[in-house]
Amino acid sequence: MDSIWKRIVKKDASSDLTNRIKKAKESGIPHHVAIIMDGNGRWAKKRSLPRIAGHHEGMKVVKKITKFASKLGVSSLTLYAFSTENWKRPKSEVEFLMKLPEEFLGTFLPELIEENVRVEMIGEKETLPAHTKRAIDRAMEETKGNTGLVLNFALNYGSRAEILKAVQHVLEDVESGILPKELTEEIFSKYLMTSTMPDPDLLIRTSGEIRLSNFMLWQSAYSELWFTDVLWPDFKEEHFLEALEVYQKRVRRYGGV
Repeated sequence: MDSIWKRIVKKDASSDLTNRIKKAKESGIPHHVAIIMDGNGRWAKKRSLPRIAGHHEGMKVVKKITKFASKLGVSSLTLYAFSTENWKRPKSEVEFLMKLPEEFLGTFLPELIEENVRVEMIGEKETLPAHTKRAIDRAMEETKGNTGLVLNFALNYGSRAEILKAVQHVLEDVESGILPKELTEEIFSKYLMTSTMPDPDLLIRTSGEIRLSNFMLWQSAYSELWFTDVLWPDFKEEHFLEALEVYQKRVRRYGGV
């Protein structure tokens, strides 16, 4: 009897999720969703596992959420994978994190191609290990013709450094006469690493922390923010959908009335 009841409950839950997905699509899906994937270490600690086990589990969630976002019709998904401050972590953990793109893309790339997903990256690629750069470059090259969801990894990324670098380039172009002295927000945005994509409509952070942690500071000026206590390895499609449902209920005035 219990097994029959479990099947009924599972079927009802699946039907409810299908209806919610349908309603969300009809209500307007955000073009660009950014996620600060936080909580891998705490997830592992709660289970008396090494921190790298949490990162490995979090990689599996990236696969699920990417596929789900693509299914919903999200145009761009930016994931904060490694910040410029993360180099301060233990050497063994950093080395493992630098191997993750190789493992992730090595196994998931065929599915990304099949899903019509295009891989991009923002961050300082030059200072990444050679094997990490090769994995990213290969994924970008093999998916460059895809026209579906843009999966954008923020890797070795820091927003303050990004803004400073953009300012330096602006000053150089003003001095050389390429740019007029009157600078606009639109012109400045073209000097950022995200120049080819729209600003995030929705920014999600997992694990209960309520801060941006040097992530897309300029770009998220008018993003809707959604925070959850759920640790990233426990983050499911239902949580992503919940964030979208909350977003759809908000009114974005951009300073107007």
